[in-house]
Amino acid sequence: MARYEYYNDDGEAERELCPRCGDTFLGDYGDRKHCGKCSYTEWE
Repeated sequence: MARYEYYNDDGEAERELCPRCGDTFLGDYGDRKHCGKCSYTEWE
């Protein structure tokens, strides 16, 4: 997906942003969310 497809018409992000980086989306892998830039991981 292109980066612009992650935003709605109001300009708000539809996916969760990394709390550490702030400008990178977290990848959703079912059991965890992971930032590819800084390796931040949230386990579910």
